[in-house]
Amino acid sequence: MRGLPINDNWKFILDEPEAPHLLTTDDSSWRTVQLPHDWSVEQPFDQEKGEACTGYLLGGIGWYRRSFKTTEAMAGQRVFVNFDGIYNRASIYCNGTLVRFHPYGYSPCVVDLTAALNPLGKENVIAVRVDHSRYADSRWYTGSGIYRKVSMHIVPQVHIPVWGTFYTTPEVSDESATVRGVMTVRNDSERDETVEIVGRLYGPNGEQVAEQKATCHVSKQGQVEVTLDYTVSQPERWEIHQAKLYRAQADVVLGCKVIQTETDTIGIREFRFDADKGFFFNGRRTLIKGVCLHHDGGLVGAAVPLDVWRRRLEKLAVCGCNAIRTAHNPMSEDFMDLCDEMGFLVQVEFFDEWDHPKDKRRNGGEQSVDYLTRGHAEYFREYAQQDLQDTMRRDRNHPCVIQWSIGNEIEWTYPKYNVATGYFGMNASGNYFWTLPPNSRDQIREIIQATPRDHYDIDKTAHQLARWTREMDTTRPVIANCILPSASYESGYIDALDMAGYSYRRVIYDYGHHHYPDKPIMGTENVAQWHEWKAVLEREHVPGIFLWTGIDHMGEAIQKPWPRKGSNLGLLDFAAFEKPSYHMFKSLWTNEPHLHLVTQTLEQSLYVLNEDGELVEKVEGGWQQRVWFWHDVNTHWNYSPQELVVAEVYSNCDEVSLYLNGKLLATRRLEEFEDRIYKWAVPYEAGELKAVGRKLGVTEGETHGETHSESVESALHTVGPVQHIVLEVDKATVAAHEDSVVHVIAQLMDAAGHAITNQNVTLDFEVDGPGRVLGVDNGSSDNVQPYQSTRLTTEAGRGMMLVQGVEAGELVIRATCRSMNRVSNMCKVMVHES
Repeated sequence: MRGLPINDNWKFILDEPEAPHLLTTDDSSWRTVQLPHDWSVEQPFDQEKGEACTGYLLGGIGWYRRSFKTTEAMAGQRVFVNFDGIYNRASIYCNGTLVRFHPYGYSPCVVDLTAALNPLGKENVIAVRVDHSRYADSRWYTGSGIYRKVSMHIVPQVHIPVWGTFYTTPEVSDESATVRGVMTVRNDSERDETVEIVGRLYGPNGEQVAEQKATCHVSKQGQVEVTLDYTVSQPERWEIHQAKLYRAQADVVLGCKVIQTETDTIGIREFRFDADKGFFFNGRRTLIKGVCLHHDGGLVGAAVPLDVWRRRLEKLAVCGCNAIRTAHNPMSEDFMDLCDEMGFLVQVEFFDEWDHPKDKRRNGGEQSVDYLTRGHAEYFREYAQQDLQDTMRRDRNHPCVIQWSIGNEIEWTYPKYNVATGYFGMNASGNYFWTLPPNSRDQIREIIQATPRDHYDIDKTAHQLARWTREMDTTRPVIANCILPSASYESGYIDALDMAGYSYRRVIYDYGHHHYPDKPIMGTENVAQWHEWKAVLEREHVPGIFLWTGIDHMGEAIQKPWPRKGSNLGLLDFAAFEKPSYHMFKSLWTNEPHLHLVTQTLEQSLYVLNEDGELVEKVEGGWQQRVWFWHDVNTHWNYSPQELVVAEVYSNCDEVSLYLNGKLLATRRLEEFEDRIYKWAVPYEAGELKAVGRKLGVTEGETHGETHSESVESALHTVGPVQHIVLEVDKATVAAHEDSVVHVIAQLMDAAGHAITNQNVTLDFEVDGPGRVLGVDNGSSDNVQPYQSTRLTTEAGRGMMLVQGVEAGELVIRATCRSMNRVSNMCKVMVHES
């Protein structure tokens, strides 16, 4: 149920004015904003007042207002407003009356305005107070304001409520499928009613494929559930990256009149997790190639246009990624729709904190307490059930959803159990990333059983959350991201789960499978290194992983001091430019030949030359314990004459040949490198360094047994000074709509037409025509230039601007480097009415 969008013509003020919730308040001096809106990202980065945990962007207290009239369509009806996300501590008023307090910033919120509305033809005002004065209340960037969409729902007294439908596919085969629809029918009138529910199912091409009807009696002020089972012949399945979507329609008929029509998009698919054999999707064993994603979109903050997410997810799909973990909170309804459309699997995660808070500044167990860092834990016990179940009501019809995660690394906030593992005692023998628990299973159990229990304890809360989850849906497993599974198995935490997620604990995949053989396990947070994927390929019982992370995100900037504003551990950077780890995992997760060439001086590389002149790791076997940070490499070929340079290639090719200025240096085979990184030591010589890879195979058919090869190449060139600025856009047309944007990429080029990646300049972007500049970014985690600008200093020779269409017309886009008197080519983008 999407309702009527009410995202335009909101009034906003970042202040606490007098009586802002009243209908009579004069808001003519307030800003007019379009939702979604994030006021934090509009501000400059603030080293003095800001906090690294939330990206040095400030919060505050803001008010939103929107006026509307009571129309004929509302007469005698129920009127609801659905806020998909407000960050945070939102107080929602209608005509001066507080109708809802909603503290959690990530769950949707449906508000009943009916009783507060003025009579027909009169003005009404919705006023929302957003209190994000505690702007360091998270371990990552949250945004501030009504940062997701808002819709109005006008329904009859007898109606299917918002999120009142639930579709499942209990039986699926190639010949037929059963689609089960359960509709909640509510009667808010003062008399009993009998209604008919007419359900229709439409296939991916729009044709009707099934119809069912049911009659139900609904008592006054009561509700009932109606179940309709549809049979679909030769169903078109929802597949990974090949999404076939059906439309389910439910009509409420009263006295031969259709009084309400509700539609949902659904998919027909089946899946299961097996403790021994892994994950099966639509009957085929499938590896989960997942990434964790936070909810910000870089320069747009938390108010992310759908085209920004689309570009990012398209790049992840090209990399071979097929699954998203919504770390560590529910995403927007728009994001879930996009995953349905693009065929991504999704693990929906509800909470990062339960009964006790995490330390936002130290990224673990709480050690400091102050006003700014008070997170959601203080509201958790009162609001957790509503937040969790409202999220599920909204998301459970999405075919993309395969798991419900009730928490992330919660063990850190119940530290009394963690010591039982032996990792943190005086006799600890190793790092918990790489070694088995120092204490035996029996010792861990004995210590935990002797530990005094609290009123709110990890196992009690886990069972409660799991019970609330299963009340809403039993077709997907309940999971959690466990940082110390060896303790959580014995504390009772994992007993509450249908399967256990391991956070950076590949070392105990076999331990868990051996000691707890009936409980499926998988990696739910993993470093983006080859050794993580190797561990999956070697174990049939591990169905996959979720890398930390798919895309760099703002906040959680604890690795380095200012100007580091965010976490730079993604496969893609803040501007969704591909990083070296992206290419490594593309070579691991895809079959098409892929090759990526990078360089670094021998001195600054991971390697040394041995006695035979071969490159070997400075730390023998170090590749097996590399963590989040990819080693420093360059995408250029500009060094000092005869300087010894390491050339690295990330590739799935069976062999790669390296050429310097057309001369073959050497051909190597992938099997020679246990770290899956091709490498050569090359004395630098200006010109072209080129790698050519070949995938070898066996031809089938008439020439069965003959070998063939597919080749791919990558080259780096010695570049001169900046001579040109080349602009590219990712689309030639955009709609005049908040979700439609064009990505403008500026690339520095030398006189020979080679891309420059080792020089930077300051650019001034210009946009003529009916467009709105959303901001600029260069992708760097250390970029603290204001996002809300048209001026940008490039990083690695490039930068990006986002432009949104406002009304029909033509956009003319340029970029200028004033210091070098260089002007880019001109790009034109057409804007059409949405």
